Amino acid sequence: MQDIALPEPGAGEARVRVAFAGVNFIDVYHRTGLYPLGLPFTPGTEAAGIVDAVGPEEGPGAGGHVEGISPGARVAYVMQPGAYAEFAVVPVARLVPVPPEVDLSMAAAVLLQGMTAHYLVNDTFPLRGSHVALVHAAAGGVGLLLVQLAKARGARVIGTVSTAEKERVARDAGADEIVRYTEESFAEAARRVTGGHGVDVVYDSVGRSTFEASLASLRPRGYLVLFGQSSGPVPAFDPAVLAKGSLFLTRPGLGHYTADRAELLRRAEDLFHMLGERRLHVRVDRTLPLERAADAHRLLESRETAGKVLLEVSGHA
Repeated sequence: MQDIALPEPGAGEARVRVAFAGVNFIDVYHRTGLYPLGLPFTPGTEAAGIVDAVGPEEGPGAGGHVEGISPGARVAYVMQPGAYAEFAVVPVARLVPVPPEVDLSMAAAVLLQGMTAHYLVNDTFPLRGSHVALVHAAAGGVGLLLVQLAKARGARVIGTVSTAEKERVARDAGADEIVRYTEESFAEAARRVTGGHGVDVVYDSVGRSTFEASLASLRPRGYLVLFGQSSGPVPAFDPAVLAKGSLFLTRPGLGHYTADRAELLRRAEDLFHMLGERRLHVRVDRTLPLERAADAHRLLESRETAGKVLLEVSGHA
């Protein structure tokens, strides 16, 4: 922890007093250098808080007035570095208004992982009622939201977990079948559950340790959606391995699915609406003070969590 100068918002920017910062695997990737950032940097790419000041509307980088973003507004944001701090300067166009019925803690807990799950099931591989989806790390932060959003679209969901406790959590979220990957092959289980056919899509955030078996779980012309690499990056492979089932492989990222403000708001508003109507539930595994950010990373890397990890910064409701 260090005290630094209070950042000043420039044209088209706002200064946010951070209430809660979300802890995500991308923060670990930034810290380890897997996804390099210029040094020095303040970690964290997701937060919710109160707008403290707004920069000028005119000048280099200004985007003009953005409705709902003014001092005192409750906002959340993702994909902008610097969230592990009391104050963060963020482009106004990347701030999302948080409705009164959603706590700032929930906004920080749902935005990055929720919008990830949202684009995965609605756009990367749009699920329908006839589909069977395999969701890795089904009791994790993204996994629990993926299970719920996949079920909302009518799909049948197979979730992989490591422990009996995580199995209970994933079943409570709506998973139809659970595979404890520490006890049985999830590829064999996927074939068994689908009568030997294979699943339509695998949503894989694990990477290195699951990649080959994820491919083996798919039906002909099935989709492997690799959206993370918590076990490490996938080694180089011959694309000809996809030919055995005319398989599809994609490596999507949230930035390409929130490319403009309209898409960003659509996804965020969908999530906030579902939260407000209690059709979506966010499990917060634990909330730690900002000074324990290192402990939060250790918990995430050890896979000891089921749900979201938050850092409480200033504790606004």
